[in-house]
Amino acid sequence: MSLKLYYHPLSSFCQKVLIALYENDTPFDPHLVDLGNEASRADFLKVWPIGQFPVLQDDAKGQMVPESTIIIEYLAEHYPGKTQLVPAEADLARQTRLRDRFYDHHVHHHMQKIVGDRLRPAGNKDPFGVESAKTRMRTAFDLIDAEMATRTWAMGDAFSMADCAAAPALFYANLVVPFGDTHKNMAAYFDRLMKRPSFARAVAEAKPYFAMFPK
Repeated sequence: MSLKLYYHPLSSFCQKVLIALYENDTPFDPHLVDLGNEASRADFLKVWPIGQFPVLQDDAKGQMVPESTIIIEYLAEHYPGKTQLVPAEADLARQTRLRDRFYDHHVHHHMQKIVGDRLRPAGNKDPFGVESAKTRMRTAFDLIDAEMATRTWAMGDAFSMADCAAAPALFYANLVVPFGDTHKNMAAYFDRLMKRPSFARAVAEAKPYFAMFPK
C-alpha cells in the first residue's frame, strides 16, 4: 500500500486527516504511534525527528508529508476523490484555507492550552492563560455562530478541508467550553459534523482512548 499514516486516534489533528482519508475512501496503512512507549516513539522519530503526528508517508512518490493541513492539501492534489477538499477555483481555495487556519489557530490552539493546563502538576498551573484562552475561544465561537446561520458546511453547501479542521476542534472545544446552550447555529453545525460518516468513524475509533483525555 502506497500511503502510510503515522497517527494516534485520540489526537485531534490526526482525526482531521482521518476525516479527509475517509471522505474519499482513500486506502492507507495505519501506523499507530504510542509516544509513551519507548520503542514506538523511537521508531516514529526515525520517520519525523520533530516527533509530532500526523505524518503521511507516500512510498510510491517517495514523499514524507507532516502537518495535518499540508497532508490534506497533498491528498487533494495527488489522491483526489468524490469530495473535493480544496476547491479548484483560486479565491474559494484561499477562503477554504483561511477557515482551516481559523479553526486550527482560534479554536484548536486555545482548546489545547486549556487541556494542557490540566496536565500540569499542582503549583505550575496557568489560570490567567486558561482564562485568556477561554475568552479568545468564545470570541471565535461568536464568529462561527454568526457565519453558520446561513451555511450547511464551513464553506457553504460543500464539505471541505475547513470542515475536516472544524470537526475535531469543536468536538474537544465543547468538552472544555460547552457551547450547546449559547451558540445555537454552531451547535447545529457541530451536530451535522458528528453525523458525517467520516467524522463519526474517527470518533468511534478514538473512543477506546477517551479515558486518556484529562477531565
